[in-house]
Amino acid sequence: MPKIKIAQNPTFTAEVKIPRVGGDPVAVAFTFRYFDRTALAKLYDSWNQAAEANAEKAKAEGASLEQFTAGQVQLQAEQIKAVTVGWGFDDKFNDEAILELVTTCVGAPQAVLDAYQQAYNPARLGN
Repeated sequence: MPKIKIAQNPTFTAEVKIPRVGGDPVAVAFTFRYFDRTALAKLYDSWNQAAEANAEKAKAEGASLEQFTAGQVQLQAEQIKAVTVGWGFDDKFNDEAILELVTTCVGAPQAVLDAYQQAYNPARLGN
């Protein structure tokens, strides 16, 4: 019988279908960080709080759509940085490229986060 550790690997790879404006989504391999259940819940809580704070701030200050979008872009870039350690794009994986990804296509951040969450689903479902 093969030996197996209970601990998960610190990273895992999953395919992300990156939307392309006017074209079909492109499959790109992303390398993600593994978080245990408690750490993942804490991370998601922080994202929810940040999104709510951005919305409340925008409403209180009467922010323009451009200002509100800037807050969303910043949060989405932080989300991708939190869970991703590398990718299969030709572009180097760094803060500038992450911001470019988030800025160039409205659907890209959600595609990355959906693929990340989907990778956990088989583990949650069991055999």
